[in-house]
Amino acid sequence: QVQVVESGGGLVQPGGSLRLSCAASVFRPFHSLNTMAWYRQAPGKERELVATSTSDGPTNYADSAKGRFTISRDDARNRVYIQMNSLEPEDTAVYYCSVNVVWDSFTNRDYWGQGTQVTVSS
Repeated sequence: QVQVVESGGGLVQPGGSLRLSCAASVFRPFHSLNTMAWYRQAPGKERELVATSTSDGPTNYADSAKGRFTISRDDARNRVYIQMNSLEPEDTAVYYCSVNVVWDSFTNRDYWGQGTQVTVSS
């Protein structure tokens, strides 16, 4: 019903920047997309929230992302992005996109992508 695909990961030097993209393809009629979010999971650690964007505007960031990362969305194209600046080795992780699809007044569900690897290293 829904396919979520992340892209834009790669190897970057400390202090560099990356922009990740996430495209949600919804294959049957739906009401809207609500919260779109980025998570990350570093080796040996639990998955953690990086940033969220809700359909009515507010964004939220993990403390580690504030001032360096910016989440944005394009509802016309069912996409969400995250611009990551001043990257640090500690940002190395697999980054996952989560999209909440509102099917109708009673039903919504989160869908996840397969992740994209971000490696920050010199």
